[in-house]
Amino acid sequence: MKKVLIIGGGAAGLLAAISAARHGAAVTVLEKMKDVGRKLLITGKGRCNLTNHCELAELVKNMPGNGAFLYSAFNAFTNQDIVDLLAQAGLPTKVERGGRVFPVSDQAKDVIKTFTKELARLHVAVKTGQTVKKLLFANGALTGAATTDREYLADAVIITTGGASYPGTGSAGDGYRLAQAAGHTIIPIKPSLVPVEVEENWIRELQGLSLKNVAAAVLGNGKKAAEDFGEMLFTHYGLSGPIILSLSKKVSELLAAVPAPEVVLEINLKPALSAETLDKRLQRDFTKFARRQLKNSLHDLLPAKLIPVIIDLSFIDPDKFVHQITKEERLRLLHILQHLPFTISRTRPVAEAIVTAGGVSTKELNSRTMESKLLPGLFFAGEVIDIDGYTGGFNLQAAFSSGYVAGKYAAMQE
Repeated sequence: MKKVLIIGGGAAGLLAAISAARHGAAVTVLEKMKDVGRKLLITGKGRCNLTNHCELAELVKNMPGNGAFLYSAFNAFTNQDIVDLLAQAGLPTKVERGGRVFPVSDQAKDVIKTFTKELARLHVAVKTGQTVKKLLFANGALTGAATTDREYLADAVIITTGGASYPGTGSAGDGYRLAQAAGHTIIPIKPSLVPVEVEENWIRELQGLSLKNVAAAVLGNGKKAAEDFGEMLFTHYGLSGPIILSLSKKVSELLAAVPAPEVVLEINLKPALSAETLDKRLQRDFTKFARRQLKNSLHDLLPAKLIPVIIDLSFIDPDKFVHQITKEERLRLLHILQHLPFTISRTRPVAEAIVTAGGVSTKELNSRTMESKLLPGLFFAGEVIDIDGYTGGFNLQAAFSSGYVAGKYAAMQE
């Protein structure tokens, strides 16, 4: 019976363990924290957005960070496969808006309980509180790994330590160190799916305001680089929420450019309306509220918190009566409604990112098996690899699929 050692008990590591055990291996999982699956607990706002109910092509498309590398893995262990695995283990799931898949219970802890129950059923040894210090070699061949306490011998080792985001969950970049020691190239890491900070001080006035059905566009020196549609959130330091997180990788790339362009993020508060249609809407509201002051006439159009900000950016006296508003002022107001600008100063630190971009170079891995091309018997899965995707369950599916494949081929290795 093959001995498979898995370093890291996150999403990829749990699936790798289940897969390797189902393929006949004796499996040991080494997790540095006191329990496994900590990062799963915070995904989907504690509900655990497991995967996305979409076609294979869409899975690849929604992994802008080397999605094509995952094609074989996605095909080998699909989004339906993870749903079936959980269902067979007693955890039903449901599909929500945008194809997002959650446990019916809406509790991430139930996902972890289900995985751990399956690990126990398969007699997988889970060792917590174990920090791996180094890989072990004999005559140039990989023979296992060593923690601070002891050595673990194995026929194959799978590194599933995650990236460098949310270090409190155990993802502190340990896998990069181990990979480099084995001769692998680490693509420089940067935050992906991370909030952004803005220069405008008045952002604090909007803290806590959430907007739905808005469009956001990232511009570098005035040229549109990326755009998205959906929900967003204002914070005391800047912008967050699904569409901001999805755009943050492009923001990071622009900010890292030499020379760095001026990076602006524009919000279209009324993307369903053309400028002409929105202008007609404004004129109707102005007729309806002609005898009101401007500051009291926009509640049908905007959330209360936004009104003073929009008026100020339009350079209109908020106390001015609506029937006194000039056409030029109305058009300035119209422009701001569809081009609300924010100057991006930086992204939040990588430790706050939902996902880390960068990691073990995909060029040095077999995409069908997740095995190292440099060192036989060494496998990688999940976020430690240079892969990253958008929100919506895509990153977890990448972890599950790559973990499953790595576990399978580690167990079957000659």
